[in-house]
Amino acid sequence: MGFSISNNSSTESHHSHHHTHRVFLFCNYILLGAASSCIFLTLSLRLVPSLCGFFLILLHILTIAGAISGCAAASSGAGKWYGAHMVSTVLTAIFQGSVSVLIFTRTGDFLGNLKSYVREEDGEVILKLAGGLCLAIFCLEWVVLTLAFFLKYFAYVDGDNNGVCGTNGMRRSAKVQDQEDLKDWPWPFQV
Repeated sequence: MGFSISNNSSTESHHSHHHTHRVFLFCNYILLGAASSCIFLTLSLRLVPSLCGFFLILLHILTIAGAISGCAAASSGAGKWYGAHMVSTVLTAIFQGSVSVLIFTRTGDFLGNLKSYVREEDGEVILKLAGGLCLAIFCLEWVVLTLAFFLKYFAYVDGDNNGVCGTNGMRRSAKVQDQEDLKDWPWPFQV
């Protein structure tokens, strides 16, 4: 009597891992575009930014750095990038959410702190566009965090404990491993 072992679950796991990896990269690319657009919107309010504008641009630069580290973690499979990506993503998500709330609730004061050269009506429109992008970035950061967690989980299940995207072929359950251990035993225990 023997057991038939289906490799269908490992194929489905690999397919979902690959799909999650692609969505993760796509979300990071959207973050790169949105953060760089926010930088250009901030610079359009004042070419040489004030202190408040400088910190806003710095926040978007950190968002870009986090997205780049996420892409590097997903591409190289290095565990050190995973930790840096998670920390930078959490911090930038918190600050992006705070900035978007500040922009939408106190638009005039925020525009005054930026010391914009643009007319007030135009500056408010530009600032609200940046606030909308900050809100989109905030939501995308949490999606990226969730996807990074699942990628790390898939890497752990695949047997690659160090990387985000494991490629080792160690997708075995305990039952399959026990069956392989028993095949070296005498006849009654063979599977």
